[in-house]
Amino acid sequence: MSEWLSERAAAAERETGTTFDLTACVREPIHRLGGVQSHGALIAVRAGTIEVTSANAESLLGVDGLLGAPVERLLDGEQLARLHALADADTGQTAMMPVRLAPDGRRFDVTVHRAEERLVLEFENAAGAVDEFGAFSVPVRQALIRLQRAGTVTEATRAAVREIRAITGYDRVVTYRFESADGPGEVIAEDVVEDWEPWLGLWFPATDIPPQARKLYERNWIRVIADVADATARLVPDVLPDTGEPLDLSLSVLRTVSPFHLEYLRNIAVSSSMSVSLLDDGRLWGLIACHGRTVTALSPPVRAACEFFGVALSLHLAALRERDESAVRERSRITIARLLERTSVDLTAGWSPAGLDQVVECAAVAVRFGGVITVAGPVPAAAVAELLAGVPAGELWHSDRLGSEQLSGALVLPVGTSGDCVVWLRGERTVARRWAADPATPVVLGPNGRRLTPRGSTAVFLATVRGRSMPWSATDLAMAAELGRSLTEIALAQARKLAALNVELTRSNVDLNSFAHAAAHDLKEPLRGIANYATFIAEDTEGRLDELTQRRLESIQRLATRMDELLNALLYYSRLGRVDLRREAVDLRTAVARALESAGPRLETAGVQVEVPGDPPPVVADPVFLDEILVNLLVNAAKYARADPPRLVSIGVAATVPPGGADPEPALFVRDNGIGMPEHLREEAFELFRRLHPGGQDGSGAGLAIVRRIVERHGGQIWAGESPGGGTTMWATFGRDRQ
Repeated sequence: MSEWLSERAAAAERETGTTFDLTACVREPIHRLGGVQSHGALIAVRAGTIEVTSANAESLLGVDGLLGAPVERLLDGEQLARLHALADADTGQTAMMPVRLAPDGRRFDVTVHRAEERLVLEFENAAGAVDEFGAFSVPVRQALIRLQRAGTVTEATRAAVREIRAITGYDRVVTYRFESADGPGEVIAEDVVEDWEPWLGLWFPATDIPPQARKLYERNWIRVIADVADATARLVPDVLPDTGEPLDLSLSVLRTVSPFHLEYLRNIAVSSSMSVSLLDDGRLWGLIACHGRTVTALSPPVRAACEFFGVALSLHLAALRERDESAVRERSRITIARLLERTSVDLTAGWSPAGLDQVVECAAVAVRFGGVITVAGPVPAAAVAELLAGVPAGELWHSDRLGSEQLSGALVLPVGTSGDCVVWLRGERTVARRWAADPATPVVLGPNGRRLTPRGSTAVFLATVRGRSMPWSATDLAMAAELGRSLTEIALAQARKLAALNVELTRSNVDLNSFAHAAAHDLKEPLRGIANYATFIAEDTEGRLDELTQRRLESIQRLATRMDELLNALLYYSRLGRVDLRREAVDLRTAVARALESAGPRLETAGVQVEVPGDPPPVVADPVFLDEILVNLLVNAAKYARADPPRLVSIGVAATVPPGGADPEPALFVRDNGIGMPEHLREEAFELFRRLHPGGQDGSGAGLAIVRRIVERHGGQIWAGESPGGGTTMWATFGRDRQ
């Protein structure tokens, strides 16, 4: 419990120089204070025997010798049966009924509940009308009707304080709303006598109501203190023999009052008070707090009427908040639907921050997709990256206490398992608050000893809660989760679609490879026949054909040879998709030497020199396919060599960033100083049978297409760039994760 007191409040307390320890308020067991207010009496019964009484019970009830006596000395069997039934009924935690004492028939109102296996009965004089609750039913009903007409939370709470004050006659009635479960509270509605200072709009420090008090407010709808100066009626015995502690009075309506709270009330010149809890789904949302300058002992029927009013107000406030939250959720869902329309077409499009600030109210919104952070708003991406480094992965996470002026609150929605996420950000809540006491000095030493700081005085302090944003509401969390589910569903649907397309693509590729192989193989036989017959005709008619026919015959032979080269290239290209790779670390100098055995004559004829400078690292690839790559690239370098020497080719390995990549990785390069390649045609050069310089050049035009197919089989990339000083540099990676 002591951890609940903020370091700021504890430090301020120390600076006052007092010996008072505010954490004593937090540690105080207010449900076991061992006494009741003296205008009523308490007995606790177990197995028909009175085991606990308040010290004033015998005098108030007019019966001696109660402790240890059978309860039938007070109540007859029929009344006891009804009280047991009320305590066990599912109608609430306490219940009230009028009784007549067995000895003399005196009337009392008895409130009953169970505590620690005992039936607890609290007696109060029933000196008023027999049907006092009935007398209040008409004004309460009229008050509820007026309350139901309120269309906003503010209107409802204003109506509530007016009606409660009219019913009870207290001098001040306020509605007090908590900022959070453990935070300060604000007076949002008030009805008060003219000569008392108004509290409307004031904030009260969280230390005013410590955690154990808030817990009791959640368990009890109503709490009445009839007389601040009351002499407590102690319980006898002071501790229970079976527990060694005082009786648990959590549900007691007469429970005595903490000395700290009594001092608090005296400091604001209050003689009596009542608090009615306002709950939201079982959690404390606020209080209706009532103060009187005179002693006021509300009868059980009046308390019941006020409690009933508090329950009705809680339900009405919950309905109003649900209406407002439903409107917010509807606006968010419309935005989500629009985002999903965009995302369903292209999943990556949904990862733009645009529009996400309409799903959850925020000052900025960021997305992390594929490791890249994009921010819309006044927060740098570096700050978002630092935040995400400390956020648990894979779960919806939020905080409104990040401590920074620019970044005080964050709501993180993970999407998928790869670290992608949406982040809504809020800055510091810098609205000045009018405090009813300086939250930096919660305790001072007064003339009468230990005193809590006076409240409601004209000394109103301005304060700002630093480093905290507006808290994330349940609606904020629900809308973020709904967006996450929708994005996940779309991602799964697209993944299923992509998997189906991949299966179909694989089947199509297999069919295409089979078709290309069969077509090329079957076409070679008739083509061979054409070439052979053209050769036979040329031999048989040598010297007898005219010049035109001779040229035509030579064209048939040349075209047949050209077609044979194309078919051979197509056959080889189709086989690349079916051949297994055998990866290993290949020494680059050795691989170049093998490639020169095939490409060397062509390079020598073109006058091209090849060098492998330095000591390049090995290339992890299939050695046979690596040889094929080098041969094709070297032959291309010979084909497109420059007109004037020197004609050079340099081969090595260097770190570079591939197209579309983010980080550098090792890449094989073959760099020449030839005629170069126009930038807009570099990608076309890798198309099958595409030749950028067809005139005067031999070959099928499949070389670079074959090289790309090999590189992609390795999981890498190949691309063309410009060499320093002119020429072309071919770059190839072979799958970074395998090197």
